[in-house]
Amino acid sequence: MEIGRKIYYDKVTGTVLADLGERQGGVVETTTEYDFTVYKALSERLPETVVCLQLEYGEYEHDFAECNGYRVNVETGELEFSYQDSNETLE
Repeated sequence: MEIGRKIYYDKVTGTVLADLGERQGGVVETTTEYDFTVYKALSERLPETVVCLQLEYGEYEHDFAECNGYRVNVETGELEFSYQDSNETLE
């Protein structure tokens, strides 16, 4: 079984609060209620202030591997990735 990444984010700012990552093998899908009891960043929030974005397994795989950060656009519900500027020099 393959389960896609589950991303919980602040519904006002789009800041990612918890990224449950992709899972495969002998795994089971968890409920939102369960996730709020298990993950500290979620348990500290009121459920109505958080939105869950469920991705397909492998979705945005390249973007996650290459990015240096991401957030959710609260207007569109789409992920926005940031990447290191290839013209920047590392010191």
